[in-house]
Amino acid sequence: MLGNLFKSKAKSETNEEEHTIEKISKMNLTDMRSYVRNSMKDFEVSEIGLQLLMDKLTLEDEHSQKYYLNADDMPSKKKKAFDLVILVANSKKITIETVESIQRFLEVYREIIEAYDKEFKEIYDSRFNDALNQAVANLDEITKFQTKMKVLGE
Repeated sequence: MLGNLFKSKAKSETNEEEHTIEKISKMNLTDMRSYVRNSMKDFEVSEIGLQLLMDKLTLEDEHSQKYYLNADDMPSKKKKAFDLVILVANSKKITIETVESIQRFLEVYREIIEAYDKEFKEIYDSRFNDALNQAVANLDEITKFQTKMKVLGE
């Protein structure tokens, strides 16, 4: 009986993860922003969702051999993507893998970020560093909380 309970829980988690993958794969930057801000009805922000979102931004498309952002994209698209990454970094649902993906984002798009900052007199490079520091601080708080809960016996 207990085995069936774990199997059904594992199946529901798998179905939820598949639903999240499908939903995020179809999102544009505006939808992603709404998701991270947790303002989408019936689709709550999750650790897995944030990771999938960052993967979408940082992984190279197998077919086109391109990343999500390109140097010739509209400035508004770049700005939305940069703001989205800052939102993800400030999320309370962040994980170590997501922080690593943010670092990968900064590596992949370093030239685009620098060019954008230079052209539009922005300071995204500095804002990304601040956001990354905030993400690490959030991770530290989450870890402390989880440790406290383990000590108290959950």
